[in-house]
Amino acid sequence: MADSNPRQATLDSLVAEIRSCTICASELPFPPNPVLRVGTQARLLIVGQAPGRRVHETSIPFNDPSGDRLREWLEMDRETFYDSHRIAIVPMGFCYPGTGIRGDLPPRKVCADTWRERLMNAMPDVRLLLAIGQYAHRYHLGSACKGSLTETVRAWQDYAPRLFPLPHPSPRNNIWLKRNPWFLEQVIPELRVAVAEALRP
Repeated sequence: MADSNPRQATLDSLVAEIRSCTICASELPFPPNPVLRVGTQARLLIVGQAPGRRVHETSIPFNDPSGDRLREWLEMDRETFYDSHRIAIVPMGFCYPGTGIRGDLPPRKVCADTWRERLMNAMPDVRLLLAIGQYAHRYHLGSACKGSLTETVRAWQDYAPRLFPLPHPSPRNNIWLKRNPWFLEQVIPELRVAVAEALRP
């Protein structure tokens, strides 16, 4: 019997490949545990940095204070947030990279180089991409990035309606949020409208 949903079968096969990936095993602090959620019908794609320690341990993306703040920004409950039929969560690096002097290490570049294009091609219904943090900005915006993360986020209208560049919702960014009140006052209301529109049937 032929597969009734070849797109889903292709994506399932790709996810199985990703979950068995060991390319970075020797460079990681723990055995590889790729964390992502995808669906062929996803309308919203959330692109973070890389799993933190808590996300690594639970295998649930944004299952930490950063996720709590992100869901607050989106005005979204957990059930909706984790509905992979509507929302895909694909960080720049799938495995916890470890901790450095200033916090978690950057996502390993080989992860995006190896998997990202194939994943993007497997989700053709994505209407809106939320690029969270400088690594997502650089990958998805390339030369369209401004001189700094702040400038890129402030210029969100340059990338609408297909992409919203955001700062990371980590508590480590509390100082940035205090210094840039325009983000919560001006960008978040527009973000919520854009997300609602992307998820509209």
